[in-house]
Amino acid sequence: MSHTTYSVDGMTCSHCAHAVTSEVSKLPGVQAVHVDLAANSVDVEWSKPLSESDVRAAIEEAGYALR
Repeated sequence: MSHTTYSVDGMTCSHCAHAVTSEVSKLPGVQAVHVDLAANSVDVEWSKPLSESDVRAAIEEAGYALR
């Protein structure tokens, strides 16, 4: 399994973390999502490569912006 870390703008609370985790977890191949509010980052573990545009769309669906 591999992982990629993304920088995300706008996350400030546990609700933010839950919203992003929920949306990104829906992507095919995603095994786990770890949000770090202090670092404004999301670490995604995946079993098959993800396109940045799919991750961006999921994060935007949650109401946040990928940097």
